[in-house]
Amino acid sequence: MKQVGVIGAGVMGEALIAALISYGVSPQSIVISEKRKERSDELTQRYAIKAADLAANVAASDALLLVVKPQDMAAVLDEIKGSINKSAVVITFAAGKKIAFIEEGLATGNPVVRVMPNTPTLVGAGMAAVSLGNGVTAHQAEFVSGFLAATGKVIEVSEDLQDAVTATSGSGPAYFFRFVEAMISGAKELGLSDEDATTLTVQTILGAAKLLDESGKSATTLRENVTSPNGTTAAALALFESERIGEVVAKAMKAARDRSQELA
Repeated sequence: MKQVGVIGAGVMGEALIAALISYGVSPQSIVISEKRKERSDELTQRYAIKAADLAANVAASDALLLVVKPQDMAAVLDEIKGSINKSAVVITFAAGKKIAFIEEGLATGNPVVRVMPNTPTLVGAGMAAVSLGNGVTAHQAEFVSGFLAATGKVIEVSEDLQDAVTATSGSGPAYFFRFVEAMISGAKELGLSDEDATTLTVQTILGAAKLLDESGKSATTLRENVTSPNGTTAAALALFESERIGEVVAKAMKAARDRSQELA
C-alpha cells in the first residue's frame, strides 16, 4: 500500500497505527485525519506519521481505516464518498455496521472489509475477527490480516457471525474486568488490603489465562484439575452454579449481541 489513511485517531486508532508500523508500513505512508489538532500533533510527533484533511487523505489512500463511532459512520461516509480513491479497500471497525451499510453509504463500489477488534489490541494481545465484502482482492485481504496479526490473533468469519463476535471478544474484556473487580472486592471483604487483593487477583487471572493458552488443555479439564471433591474450590464453584453463572453469562452475551444488531 502506497498510502494508508486512518480516519479517527482515538485510542483504537493509535493502536492500529502502531500495528501498521510493526507490520512494516512506513510511518511516512500512514496519514491520519483527526478533528482534534492537539491529538493529531501528538500522534504525528510520536510515530513520525503524516496528517491531512479528510478529502485529501481519502483521495490518495490505497487502504482506508474507518475507526469512528457507529453513530458517526453515516456522516463520515457521506463526507468522503465524493473524494475516495475508487480502488481503495475500506476497512471498517465500527460495531454493528454491516458491509452493506458501508457500501450503500459510499455508493462507489469500493471493496469493504469489516473488522471487530477488542481493547487488548492496545498491548499486542488483541483478538480481531475479519469479514470480507465483495471484490476484496487476495492482496487486500492479506494486508488486513497481516497488520491485524501485529495486534494479536486474527480469524475470518462470515459476516452474519460478527454480532456474535462482538458479544464474545469485542465486549468480552469488559466482562473479565468486571469479574476482576468483584474478586478484588470479595478479597477485601475477607480482610486483605486493597493492594494485596489486587496483586493476588490480577496475578491469578494472568496465570490462569497463560495456563489455558499454553497447556493445550480445555478450560473444563483445567477446572476439574484444580477442583478437589468437597474442597474449597468445589465450595466456591457450587455457589456459582447455584446462582446459575452459565445462564447469566449467556444472557449477558445475548444482550450484547442484540445491541450490536440494533446498531446496524
